[in-house]
Amino acid sequence: MKKQVLNIFTIAALGLAIVGCKNEKEAQTTEAKEVEKVVAEATFKAVPAESMIMWKANKVVGGHEGTINVSNGVAKMKGDALVGGNFVFDIATLKNTDIEDAEGNGKLVGHLKSADFFDAEKFPSAAFEITAVEGNKVSGNLMMKGIKKNVTFDATVSTTGNEMTITSDTFTIDRTEWNIMYNSGKVMDAAKLGDYMINDNVEIKISVKANKA
Repeated sequence: MKKQVLNIFTIAALGLAIVGCKNEKEAQTTEAKEVEKVVAEATFKAVPAESMIMWKANKVVGGHEGTINVSNGVAKMKGDALVGGNFVFDIATLKNTDIEDAEGNGKLVGHLKSADFFDAEKFPSAAFEITAVEGNKVSGNLMMKGIKKNVTFDATVSTTGNEMTITSDTFTIDRTEWNIMYNSGKVMDAAKLGDYMINDNVEIKISVKANKA
């Protein structure tokens, strides 16, 4: 009876987690696309220390969040409009921002860099290459672990003199599409995983600051 009650509780918790995810804005994901040829009037170079992906991964109970910084990248502009660009993210810069205990923080970061998640030794970087911009919709090929998928999300672009910023809305991607399968209900029995199950949808926000080249 105790085991049955536990299973009922777990299933109910999973249901609540799924309902909670429905309010998130999931990025449109398709197969990788060719980059549109564009004529740029200006190029802006990303500032690594101020350009990053902000991520948040949720479990049935709790979760973690952090950042991954750009190592290099450029944005191409025509007037005030973003028309192209590409950015490389250094997995070695992955940070956790919610665990204050240094030992616990280090263990999590080490695990995220391991083969269970990003496999940083084999795939030391991720990349995003803009394929199209339509109004506030930015589409681009996101590559992680050697897998490239095209994602579309809303973003705000602003320029002031020789500086520009690109700030996306918070959106979600399904991590399993990039073969990040650890503790996913898609490959393991969700009831057995219980509180250890990690949601497939990961929250992402991209923030880039760049200076005119």
